[in-house]
Amino acid sequence: MTHDHAADVTAPGRPPTPFHDLDPYLALPRIGGLVLSPDGTRLITSVSTPNPGRTGYVSALWEVDPAGERPARRLTRSAAGEGDAAFLADGSVLFVSARPDPEAEPGGDETPAPALWQLPAGGGEARVVATRSGGVSGVVTARSAERFVLTSQTLPASITAEDEGKRRKTRKELKVSAILHEQYPIRNWDHDLGPDAPRLFVGDPVAEPAPGADAARTAELTDLTPRPGRSLDEAGYDLSPDGGTVATTWYVPAPGGGRRSALALVDVATRELRLLLDDPTAEFEDPRFSPDGTRLVATRFLLPSTRTPPDVELVVVDVATGDVRVVAESWDAWPSGPRWTPDGTALLAVADLAGTGPVFRIDLASDTVTRLTGDHGAYTDLEVSPDGRSVYALRSAVDAPPAPVRLDVATPDQRPVSLPGPAPTASLPGGLTEVTATAEDGSPLRAWLVLPDGAGTATPAPLLLWIHGGPLASWNAWSWRWNPWLMAAQGYAVLLPDPALSTGYGRDFVARGWGRWGTEPFTDLMAVTDAAVTRPDIDADHTAAMGGSFGGYMANWVAGHTDRFRGIVTHASLWALDQFGPTTDAYDYWRKEISAEMAAVNSPHSFVAGIRTPMLVIHGDRDYRVPLGESVRLWAELAAHHAASDGTMPHKFLHFPDENHWVLAPQHAKIWYATVLAFLDSTVHGKPWQIPDILT
Repeated sequence: MTHDHAADVTAPGRPPTPFHDLDPYLALPRIGGLVLSPDGTRLITSVSTPNPGRTGYVSALWEVDPAGERPARRLTRSAAGEGDAAFLADGSVLFVSARPDPEAEPGGDETPAPALWQLPAGGGEARVVATRSGGVSGVVTARSAERFVLTSQTLPASITAEDEGKRRKTRKELKVSAILHEQYPIRNWDHDLGPDAPRLFVGDPVAEPAPGADAARTAELTDLTPRPGRSLDEAGYDLSPDGGTVATTWYVPAPGGGRRSALALVDVATRELRLLLDDPTAEFEDPRFSPDGTRLVATRFLLPSTRTPPDVELVVVDVATGDVRVVAESWDAWPSGPRWTPDGTALLAVADLAGTGPVFRIDLASDTVTRLTGDHGAYTDLEVSPDGRSVYALRSAVDAPPAPVRLDVATPDQRPVSLPGPAPTASLPGGLTEVTATAEDGSPLRAWLVLPDGAGTATPAPLLLWIHGGPLASWNAWSWRWNPWLMAAQGYAVLLPDPALSTGYGRDFVARGWGRWGTEPFTDLMAVTDAAVTRPDIDADHTAAMGGSFGGYMANWVAGHTDRFRGIVTHASLWALDQFGPTTDAYDYWRKEISAEMAAVNSPHSFVAGIRTPMLVIHGDRDYRVPLGESVRLWAELAAHHAASDGTMPHKFLHFPDENHWVLAPQHAKIWYATVLAFLDSTVHGKPWQIPDILT
């Protein structure tokens, strides 16, 4: 069964789109983040574009008109780029950049550490307002006070800023890279933890001194957490409206050498820290002060076990007493990104829902949940206007990159009002439709299906099953890195299913696959694929499958359990679960699901002898979430079972020695897609294998 979201997917003779060539695609501007000024008259977002060498991306700040009347205008420009924008109460803009300070003393050729800059509300030149030798990041401001809080990576024994600078200089001059660890973990995603760790600093901006005046140019930063250990890793924090208190996530020890995230308050005047919420069954994220500063809203993540999946809920906590109230307790959704209405009577949040990511309004008096958006978009970065009438957001969808929009806070199931943004809309090489099916246990299943231009009964398209990662995720938003439209431009129909473990279908749907990765998630994928290939515009004889991370795990499982696909691409994949658990950077999380019994039953490596489909294995060496050893072992075991007498195999291994879990550098993303498409040409269409020129 299908439901169309695009009227025309055949469009013969259309000119090429940016998705037909990787170079113009990689050059498309990418919007991220959204902040609203205190008076509600200015929105700021960040736009990333390739650097001149096309070896990375550089971001700049742009202003968007909330009224939708003026075109977007660029605010900053530098080779280093700018990000982490925040408004002060006076309307000036703080941002973080590693651009050189034009007023600093001449130094060497070293790249400066990221500093905090201030752009006046009325325009003009930005100036540095705070620096640390370890750099700064994550600036947050008070709503009604000229105060900010930020983090800075700081060596554990450092006391003053001067002390920190000397210690860093000594390590650099002696070329010391060693790190002594005293607790778990030691790595995170793509970087080593230490020797420094984040600390929270608070500051009050100083007025720009008059020409020739002998006055301080930068704010004095006060260290609020002088001995944090690793408690502030990936911290989410907020500053009370009066600037007197910081609410922050705070890691505390958990049984078995792990850790979990509690919620703490830090008094700015006394630097006293107290744990506000410390629940051994849960973790807390994204604290936000109410407009009057007396309450906090936070996301509570109820920890899973090997038998039961996690759950997510919003809680409101009284700052003075610590009393906790669960918001809309009967709502079977996993909300995130909560924001208060200005009168403190309601919350706005987003949550996955059946392949979409709507905005919801939760009335705190009645716990009534109202869906505000009625389209298939996925929304992020909510910002509520000071009068409480509008909410601004970035809207994306599987068929639309992020763009700024405006919504009415009181209108259910509305269509968003698009705001003139800094990035033009790019034409897509096809259209979007939906496929539904029924699981073996009777559960309803669904998937997005990207159809290329020209697909029809006379010219059916080959099918590419693309399995999402997570696994607690959903195909509901635009992805610059995992983009199905690049495949559609080459003539492939791309199936984007949400099998068991996907979010947006209720906790019971997650529970169907919890600890059972090789059962319901696999059979769900096959059921949706079965439904897709019955369509007359799909070529059922020419199919392939691919996935990354958990999607790579599923690709490996598919390879060992069916021969229906002509080729399989497995990126950053889990292969041997008994090996993956203790070597990933987040073992204390994964062991809550991957027991010895679960690993023994659900590990793809146990089925290597049954693999008959050619596989393209891809991995980055700096992937600590799914370590390279997974693909190294997969490759070795493929060779042991399937290499011919001359050592050749139908399989390929694309290795990126200096890339991470996602392979993000533009030139490497280009190689990734070129190699994947060459592999699909060879396996799906039977063309001679042709190695991309850059790899020869």
